[in-house]
Amino acid sequence: MFDFNIGARRPVTGEARAKRLADAQELVQRTLAQHGLDGASSPSQLSNADGLTRLLQRLLPVGESPTRATPVPERLDLPAGAQFLSGRHQGKCGSRAYRTCVPASADAGATAIVMMLHGCTQTPEDFAIGTGMNALAERHGFVVLYPEQSRGANAQTCWNWFSPNDQTRDRGEPEILAGMAREAMSHYDVPPDRCFVAGLSAGAAMAVILGTTYPDVFAAAGVHSGLPYRSARDVASAFAAMAGQRSEQSAEPSHPGIRTIVFHGSADSTVHVSNGDGIARNADRNAPSPSLQTTRTGQVNGRTCSVTTSTGPDGRDHLEHWVIDGLGHAWSGGQPGGSYTDPQGPDASAEMIRFFFEFKD
Repeated sequence: MFDFNIGARRPVTGEARAKRLADAQELVQRTLAQHGLDGASSPSQLSNADGLTRLLQRLLPVGESPTRATPVPERLDLPAGAQFLSGRHQGKCGSRAYRTCVPASADAGATAIVMMLHGCTQTPEDFAIGTGMNALAERHGFVVLYPEQSRGANAQTCWNWFSPNDQTRDRGEPEILAGMAREAMSHYDVPPDRCFVAGLSAGAAMAVILGTTYPDVFAAAGVHSGLPYRSARDVASAFAAMAGQRSEQSAEPSHPGIRTIVFHGSADSTVHVSNGDGIARNADRNAPSPSLQTTRTGQVNGRTCSVTTSTGPDGRDHLEHWVIDGLGHAWSGGQPGGSYTDPQGPDASAEMIRFFFEFKD
């Protein structure tokens, strides 16, 4: 799911072009070595940065059978009376388009805001279909925001979680997305303790960033197949982080974190399962203490799951960490009409909403 926009769109000449090609060759050599490949695609054969982009895309393991992209219907199958609105938020750091699902059950007032951040190559419509979140919105009366990454910001529509400018409060994409959430909270009269963020893959990595940098905006985060905060500072370290190799520049947040539910598949060959472990450790380390940690195992539709829960002194679960045996890089329990989904389950969408709203089993 992770495809990076390596090559710049602007033409370059002279020394700048030579430096770009040299840097590209060095990155390709390191990437080839990381993936245990020989020189079948030699960097000397690359004529420009676009060629590098194509090579790196081929190196990424994005073709797992249950997660292959599928055509997205032009129209969503919305619950009766629901609206799927289009909008654009302008922040001081830029603007992004978004879709909003307003369920009929929210007519008397929205119970919450849930921001859903899609993965690379996905769209808001695709993500809404795959996660089935609109049906849950109708059931529980919350509004869903689906921000859309622009191709101008990333050619593969990845949220730029690996860019230092997009890992800090009041800068880059975090500023835009937090502003979008604030705008929705004001419009639908929803308080900060009822505003949540969730995402898949690159979107999950950005959800971690938002939870870390804007704990005053988001009360809880749902992280599916994502990466820890500041686990990368550039494209090369992003590849290393995805492979489970900890970056020297990575850093854990040093302030209290928000409640977090983590999902990761043991068979994820795109983002190593150790990244989910790292997210869970950070969330537990920065939660209220002392905490009581319990682990249970069970089966859902024949698939073994391990769930670790950390409960704080106030009796609230501040962390829930799911490791799902046999799940690849896909939204667990997702709908087959969307891309990067595995319908077998468990249902990550329903479990996230339960955790956000603190419903009891």
